[in-house]
Amino acid sequence: MKLRYIFFLVTLAMISCEEVVHVDLDTAAPRLVVEASINWVKGTDGAQQTIRLTKTTAYYADEIPVATGATVTMTDSDGAVFNFIEVPNTGNYVCSEFAPQIGMTYTLDILYEGEHFSAEETMYSVPEIGLFEQDNDGGFFGDEIEVKFFYQDNPSTEDHYMVRFDTDVLAFPQYEVASDQFTNGNLNFSTFSDEDLKAGDVLDIQLYGISKRYYNYMQKLLSVASAGGGGPFGTPPATVRGNVRNTTQEKRFPLGYFRLSEVDTVSYTVQ
Repeated sequence: MKLRYIFFLVTLAMISCEEVVHVDLDTAAPRLVVEASINWVKGTDGAQQTIRLTKTTAYYADEIPVATGATVTMTDSDGAVFNFIEVPNTGNYVCSEFAPQIGMTYTLDILYEGEHFSAEETMYSVPEIGLFEQDNDGGFFGDEIEVKFFYQDNPSTEDHYMVRFDTDVLAFPQYEVASDQFTNGNLNFSTFSDEDLKAGDVLDIQLYGISKRYYNYMQKLLSVASAGGGGPFGTPPATVRGNVRNTTQEKRFPLGYFRLSEVDTVSYTVQ
């Protein structure tokens, strides 16, 4: 009888855990979301660039609405204008004649539904990814494969970096940011480890040169996303404001960021 009673309680608990709770949530007025990451990969001309515009929506919505019909331009500090033309009804605005220059300042202008959005940013250089080291006894408990790569920091400049890791063992890319505040001019490094990483897996690494402001932005974004338990693509418990302004209605600021970076990319095969 005691075993039957225990079995009944366990079954009841399992059934209770499967109940879906749908919480009624307030939905704010939609805001524009600007994904304007201009990446100049080393060894390419950087001419093909895409800016994506979407809108915020309800928490339980199945699809993210795209922002179509906008006018998107970018102007460099020499006065050259680059037009980003939408692929019809996609929210993707493409320029095939962009001219990236390290140290150049660019202004992004977006006209959408009667409002003007603007942002300024400078393109930052990045060193090449160099030596790799692999430790098969890495990780916090020494039971993971750990991959470390090195890059030479420039001693004459204040530099900030973002690293992106992609591999099949990750559901989403993993990001981290770094500053040379205490390592100026040193041979800097970054590491990646995962309990599921094994020999033969390919680890794709992207190293970006970023501004100090974007470094601070990503620090906040990664912090609140981690607090929410969802990584950088989860729902953050607070709004992290980027550098794009609504010059028509200041309080209706958009989400997202305008960034320009030189990027070095390497694929490493785990040994």
